[in-house]
Amino acid sequence: MAVGGVGAILAQAPVGALVDRTTAKRALIVAGALTVTAGSLAMPLFPGFYSISVLQALTGIAGSVFAPALAAVTLGIVGPRLFSRRIGRNESFNHAGNASAAALTGGLAYFFGPVVVFWVLAVMAASSVAATLRIPRDAIDHDVARGMDHAPGEPHTEPSRITVLLHNRRLMIFGAAVVAFHFANAAMLPLVGQLLALHNKDVGTALMAVCIIAAQVVMVPVAYLAGAKADSWGRKPIFLTGFAVLAVRGFLYTLSGNSYWLVGVQLLDGVGAGIFGALFPLVVQDVTHGTGRFNVSLGAITAATGIGAAVSNLVAGSIVVAAGYNAAFMSLGAIAGAGLALYLFAMPETAGRHDPETGK
Repeated sequence: MAVGGVGAILAQAPVGALVDRTTAKRALIVAGALTVTAGSLAMPLFPGFYSISVLQALTGIAGSVFAPALAAVTLGIVGPRLFSRRIGRNESFNHAGNASAAALTGGLAYFFGPVVVFWVLAVMAASSVAATLRIPRDAIDHDVARGMDHAPGEPHTEPSRITVLLHNRRLMIFGAAVVAFHFANAAMLPLVGQLLALHNKDVGTALMAVCIIAAQVVMVPVAYLAGAKADSWGRKPIFLTGFAVLAVRGFLYTLSGNSYWLVGVQLLDGVGAGIFGALFPLVVQDVTHGTGRFNVSLGAITAATGIGAAVSNLVAGSIVVAAGYNAAFMSLGAIAGAGLALYLFAMPETAGRHDPETGK
């Protein structure tokens, strides 16, 4: 699993740059889906450690295509004005798909064994190919898809130099804030799963599944609402709400070890993650608008958040060993609070503000 995660992290920025440059975005999505399908079908056939590691890396790299490519296709079809509402709907469908897949694979695995997970994933990936091919090729404006605008009939402009991103103050602040978000968030679910397993050896796995599915269900309306209101309410107050919920969640875990309490608090993950999923590409688009570097920026920050999530599990596990679960949860909540403070005081509202050269 670590090999697959590392492969995905390393691929994020290069894949984002490829999505910016290519006009074959549908083909890129199809290639990623077919690779995931082939890798999923091959895993049960080649169960050795090294073969699984290679296949995990391959599917991890292929999977890194989807987020930037789908964001680019969405932006290229609807344009910046309708991007927030559409990306919120995308995220709603995303979380609904996650919840449905978890429920479906859990049910089928009960009757047919764990191998069914690979077959279900392959069928879904193949189905996504059919959905992608239904998108008309000419519906995508590839300049707009990479964060550039041009009026009909006007010549296409050249993208900014990549170094512009390094001087974009808002992009750097936002990157630091979302790394803090994932650092605080990533380890919470595994820690809850460990507590549930300790207290409920017979039903701990089932309760963990309930946590995952229920949180995904909560994310569906939250992501839709965040996308629908991002323009009228602004990105900043909604994002701050997500940070606040994450910080409170960390401290609520420490109030009781009751299994139902832990599962109930875990539902708040649906609020924070739903907001993050809907607003993350919006803010990146806001602060890089006009540079033509939207997708490489999206990929680079996604890679940074992946590193933050990996470190989160390492740090939280160390704290559990040294001081216990409550200390770990409070530490993660404090990190979320620090991210909230950074976003509150250092990050301006980005809705409707586009100044990529100065980042102010």
